[in-house]
Amino acid sequence: MRSIFTALAFAVLLAGCESAYYSAAEQVGIHKRDILVDRVEASRDAQADAEEQFESALAHFQAVVGFDGGDLQDVYEDLNDEYEDSADAAQEVRDRIDAVDTVAEALFEEWEAEIAEYSNANFKAQSQRQLRETRQRYGDMYAAMRKAEARMDPVLVALRDNVLFLKHNLNAQAVASLKTEFAGIARDIDLLIAEMRKSIAASNAFIDSMQRP
Repeated sequence: MRSIFTALAFAVLLAGCESAYYSAAEQVGIHKRDILVDRVEASRDAQADAEEQFESALAHFQAVVGFDGGDLQDVYEDLNDEYEDSADAAQEVRDRIDAVDTVAEALFEEWEAEIAEYSNANFKAQSQRQLRETRQRYGDMYAAMRKAEARMDPVLVALRDNVLFLKHNLNAQAVASLKTEFAGIARDIDLLIAEMRKSIAASNAFIDSMQRP
């Protein structure tokens, strides 16, 4: 199904409008609920990729502080690549979470409007309850996503500072200075990974609830 979503996104890219995308999707039987699940899956996958990338950055940083001869320029370039890859991974996570929230708001707005159309009081009450429960589950997942996202910033700032310092001080003294920073960065990455895993678990639980008959 992901390929269908991709094709639809491309079809309305020039329009630059989410409502056009939703309309195109509905014409082929794909509703906002389906799009929300797909985007949550994409956000979950982006977080899993980011987790791996930050772990890789930590491993490279550890290699820097353990530097014992060789070309420091190569060491700097490797660490800089890891920082840039981490920044890209973090931006992908942010973009995916934003996309999730956009379609969620559209779904809930549509759902509320459709509830008002019911003439059957029992159906209306059931739909209101379902909306309320879905919103609660979504809110819990979204909060977990944003909490994990917030953990990325201090890690990226610390990595950038250390990369810049090493760039302008390619010597053993600079490496010694970076050693004092390692424990703090390692702690922040551990906290980030812990929050990402909670967010991924919350995403999986939400996806399961949306796919339940």
